Amino acid sequence: MATESTAGTAAGHEADGLPYDVFGRACPSRHVLKDVTHAWGSLTLAALADGTFRFNELRRRVDGVSEKMLSQTLQALERDGLVHRDAQLTNPPRVDYGLTELGREVTDRLLALIALVESRMPEVAVAQQRYDEGRG
Repeated sequence: MATESTAGTAAGHEADGLPYDVFGRACPSRHVLKDVTHAWGSLTLAALADGTFRFNELRRRVDGVSEKMLSQTLQALERDGLVHRDAQLTNPPRVDYGLTELGREVTDRLLALIALVESRMPEVAVAQQRYDEGRG
């Protein structure tokens, strides 16, 4: 995370001895944050908190996601090291998806945020209604 001294500076890389800075335009942590906080990424990670799932099981669990979007989301999360894809050479082939250790840590924090948002929805609904009435 950016500190007062690094906020707004060019993003570095740990390999270069410079800290990652999500506020830096070129920082790769920005892409990972996008993958995690994108609606389908968040829902996919939260669904996988309950265990491993096959693709179609996961698609049913994440209501409304298209096959293409789920596939892209899983690939991005796998690339980020958050999701593990286990392809078994059976007939028919079986592929299971689950969280990695890093994925579990990220998802635990994400679930806390989800719980907070869900618990405060009555306040959000009032704020939205007040906002909409003021616009109308």
